[in-house]
Amino acid sequence: METFLQQILNGLVLGSMYALVALGYTMVYGVLNLINFAHGDVLMIGAMIGLGILKLLEAHAPGLSGGLQLGIAILGAIPVAVLVNILIERVAYRRLRNAPRLAPLITAIGVSILLQTFAMMIWGRSPLPFPQLLSPEPVNIGGALISQTQILLLVLAAASMVALVLLVERTRMGRAMRAVAENPRVAGLMGVDSNRVIVATFAIGAALAAVAGVMWGANYASITFTMGVLPGMKAFCAAVLGGIGNIYGAMIGGILLGLIEALGAGYIGDLTGGFLGSHYQDIFAFVVLILVLTLRPSGIMGERVADRA
Repeated sequence: METFLQQILNGLVLGSMYALVALGYTMVYGVLNLINFAHGDVLMIGAMIGLGILKLLEAHAPGLSGGLQLGIAILGAIPVAVLVNILIERVAYRRLRNAPRLAPLITAIGVSILLQTFAMMIWGRSPLPFPQLLSPEPVNIGGALISQTQILLLVLAAASMVALVLLVERTRMGRAMRAVAENPRVAGLMGVDSNRVIVATFAIGAALAAVAGVMWGANYASITFTMGVLPGMKAFCAAVLGGIGNIYGAMIGGILLGLIEALGAGYIGDLTGGFLGSHYQDIFAFVVLILVLTLRPSGIMGERVADRA
């Protein structure tokens, strides 16, 4: 039972990060019908900026508590990630809105490679150590252990997702996003500025990715210029699993994918004598993607056009 609870906690931590990134994919798809494959690299930019801010704090304000430093790093990484994502939309995607779908897809892959190359030139090829700011002493929950960093990650992820739901369902911007997702032309006739809505969508997705990036570094204690590739691909799998274009689907898909990976690595690894253990846990996400695309292409939550934003 303790092992099961431990794997559940591990899956929730992993799934929370996937869900934060998957929300960026699903929001952009809901509004533009476009898959922004550079979104995982925005996570990487957020982590790199967060690390830079932590180094500045270490040099100029060493007396700050670890939690406060982490909070400042997140708050500093968000506007940079937002700016990067808005520039991506303005430079790479805006003129391709009415182009054949293959054009923005190829462009997204090109932007991803470009961001990785710039990051490699600025921060180097080698993995960078991310400081452990919170106490390493784990918290015991029913025999399962969870670190203070992971608890903070779960809290931030839950708060971010609740805030996003409230924004989409209770605010004027949220109504505008849903209107543009349903029919951009009619929304324009009703006075909705589609460009403003699309920019806001990219900005919100980037903010969530920045939070995930800094917490990813804090959880794994290491970041690199390629760190956004695999989480980005898995978050895309999570968005497809939940029903891409549906924000609730992205949350559910992210959590489910994290649980599948954790339980798969823990239990299937034991059944196969370690052959499919933690070293092969990445395959579970892509097996799930293949099964979903084969058996239920619309995902768990389906794709209800009116709710896609």
